[in-house]
Amino acid sequence: MRRYETTYILRPNLGESQITEIIDRTNDIIKNDGGTIIDLNRWGLKTLAYEIKKEKQGHYVYFDYTAHGSTVEEMERIFRIDDQILRFLTIKLADSIDQETIDNEIERIVASAAAEKLAEETEEDGEEKTAEGTEEAGKEKTAEDTEKAGEEPDRTAADHSTDTDRNEE
Repeated sequence: MRRYETTYILRPNLGESQITEIIDRTNDIIKNDGGTIIDLNRWGLKTLAYEIKKEKQGHYVYFDYTAHGSTVEEMERIFRIDDQILRFLTIKLADSIDQETIDNEIERIVASAAAEKLAEETEEDGEEKTAEGTEEAGKEKTAEDTEKAGEEPDRTAADHSTDTDRNEE
């Protein structure tokens, strides 16, 4: 078995069910020939650098897997036939890979995904607290500034300019 990664771009007008169907069909090809999916990422709808088959956007899908060379040939043959797939690229990452390495990679990817999710949740909680603190600090600062300046809070800069003009006359 060899380790590969494939990225493919799907037409932007496909529904979620059609995208899932294509991904499942691709995964089934690999699993039925004895391969293993190590990682699968949906990158979502992205703008293309240039038009491909008269499309300016596409749904990107990336997956890392182990399979035999014949499996990759079959998968790419189906990609060429399917008009819903705009473009694909397969790269061989390793000439041979054993089951222990596959298991370690899957564990590493699961752990990094869990760490990213935890970091996002922590970041969101921190942003909410920071936003609340900033709003309160902004209100306090504004009230303090008007008290220090000895001005009436309802007056605007335009009101002050007319007062200054009257005093000059």
